[in-house]
Amino acid sequence: MVASGTRDRAAVATKAPRSYRSTVGAKQVMAVTGLLLLLFLVAHMAGNLKVFFGAESFDHYAHWLRDIGAPVLPHMWYLWIQRFVLTAALVGHAWAATALALRAKRARPVRYAHRPKVQGSYAARTMRWGGVIILLFLVWHLLDLTVGTVNPVGNPATPYANVAAGFAPSRWPVTLFYALAVVAVGFHVRHGLFSALRTLGQRTAKGEQRARVAALGFAILLCAGFLVVPFAVLVGWVGPA
Repeated sequence: MVASGTRDRAAVATKAPRSYRSTVGAKQVMAVTGLLLLLFLVAHMAGNLKVFFGAESFDHYAHWLRDIGAPVLPHMWYLWIQRFVLTAALVGHAWAATALALRAKRARPVRYAHRPKVQGSYAARTMRWGGVIILLFLVWHLLDLTVGTVNPVGNPATPYANVAAGFAPSRWPVTLFYALAVVAVGFHVRHGLFSALRTLGQRTAKGEQRARVAALGFAILLCAGFLVVPFAVLVGWVGPA
């Protein structure tokens, strides 16, 4: 009997660190991939804003992206490396989020008949459908402004014209879908950044309040930076070259 109890305690002691390590590992993957994706979003948003400098400036920027690393890297290699890294980061981020969610669910297997409503942010409760919207948008966005299959112009040599045609007033449903996806990204960024700041030690009431304000402010600026371009095309501030 004593030996059996000792074995049980040893098994629990062995299992707990392993579970802890796997949880920490998933959180680390979530943090690193989230940071990579966030840096890309900021850089992408900044590049998009060059559309306000005119067709020549925007087209030059878009063509420069294809030649980054030259002559060491052949034409377009940087973009393909970037796409590969971003795809791996997106898959890793989704895997970590799913693994952590399933682990948390297994840790609370018992359902109560009168379970009190869990208080949580709107962003936390909508991460699932927001992720679906973002995934669908990524597919459309690549077909529209990267591959050009569904873009009215679809000419890789004229990125400015592609943007102007892609968000033309007659294609307002596309602009609406774009706006919805950007808002979903904003919720993701706000929730993820707030969680990261809490992990870094902002656990006091005042610290959490600051983290909420910082995360919300950053998310709003990011969304505004992305939405101003299609809005400008929609109202005619940015038009065909």
